[in-house]
Amino acid sequence: MKIYIMRHGQAGMNAKSDETRPLTEQGIQESVQMARWLAPQLSRLDRVIHSPYLRARETWLAICSELPEVSVVEESDEITPYGDAVRVASYLEALSGEVESLLVVSHLPLVGYLVHALCPGHEAPLFATSGLACIEFDEGRGVLRWLEGPHTIKETNS
Repeated sequence: MKIYIMRHGQAGMNAKSDETRPLTEQGIQESVQMARWLAPQLSRLDRVIHSPYLRARETWLAICSELPEVSVVEESDEITPYGDAVRVASYLEALSGEVESLLVVSHLPLVGYLVHALCPGHEAPLFATSGLACIEFDEGRGVLRWLEGPHTIKETNS
């Protein structure tokens, strides 16, 4: 199974709570840029799981038209910034029998801890906003194949 982990796009700070911070224009543009870069690498996308926080939901809504059609889109309270990475990794592992590829749209620090939980021996990496990681997950163990961000892929899109 391939697991794609994405950090939400850049978000504004003017909101009543952390949960209601919206994406900035730059956040939308960089998220779409990343989705356009990812799309040719995907033959399919079986499931998307995104955080209920506004910026993660808006990231998914900004990129969904750039990616293959998805049969299941799930909003999960488990993947908020300080969610339990081990619990989320166990859930993703349980899905491995029914999906070939899935996308998680979440937040720091969870996205880094999730890579660490899925890829034993790998440190929790930092993600740029709109950053994407690809993990190949097989028989209970993941291998981080790449971690890219809007600034690391610019040359390939020019």
